[in-house]
Amino acid sequence: MIVADVGYVAWRELLKFFRAKTRLLVTVIQPLLWLGLMGNMMEGLVKNPFVERLLGTGSYLAFMTPGVLLMTVLFGGVFAGMSIVWDRRIGYLEKLLAAPISRAAIPLGKMMASAVQGGFQGLLILLIATGLGVRFATGFPGAIFALVVAMTFSLILSGFSLALAARIKSQETLMAVVNFFTMPLMFTSNALFPREAMPGWLATLAQMNPVTHAVTPIRQILLFGWDWGAIWVSLLVIGGLAILMMFVAAQSFLRTTVE
Repeated sequence: MIVADVGYVAWRELLKFFRAKTRLLVTVIQPLLWLGLMGNMMEGLVKNPFVERLLGTGSYLAFMTPGVLLMTVLFGGVFAGMSIVWDRRIGYLEKLLAAPISRAAIPLGKMMASAVQGGFQGLLILLIATGLGVRFATGFPGAIFALVVAMTFSLILSGFSLALAARIKSQETLMAVVNFFTMPLMFTSNALFPREAMPGWLATLAQMNPVTHAVTPIRQILLFGWDWGAIWVSLLVIGGLAILMMFVAAQSFLRTTVE
């Protein structure tokens, strides 16, 4: 049964993640540095009334918290594809492909694990932000909503990474290709700066960027309150892309053979 197969693959990936103490430590330290250093370094911006109107809030730290959350999930999703390269290198992928399980369960299980990891990382970021003084307008329900959106977004990047890893055999090549896409995605979005402050061409790119569609509902709900009219389009985009990437990743592995 594919559900059981997906669960097995996901469980193995989660065990690897939580046993890697160094990786867990970096998971905590990285957002702490972003929020603690950059968030406070840029805090003086909101002393300018014009900048405060652009941000929509009197705290740059609060404004950037959703962006840091998505950025962490974005780069964390890369490890889903890297795990395929590693499994292929040590021969484990060949065993999985020969096992009596659905090949589609391999990428889907890794995507589910990536989503859970993204939720865990997102929870840490929200806790760190709260500790630094950020207050969320919608409280606990809003935080749960933000984590669900972040986990859905994780499915998109992990599916993309896994689809590439089904074809790319080199770890270095995969990292180069993924970084080629992820860095522009991050810095052509409204994750760290408002779209209204961007030049026209960049604002247009940001409007079409899936990172923007993920950050917008999280920022709206956490900082300003429940306004479904302002976020339903973004939620449809993120949900649709997640389903599409699950299909693409599964199809890639259905055609995969070990060379």
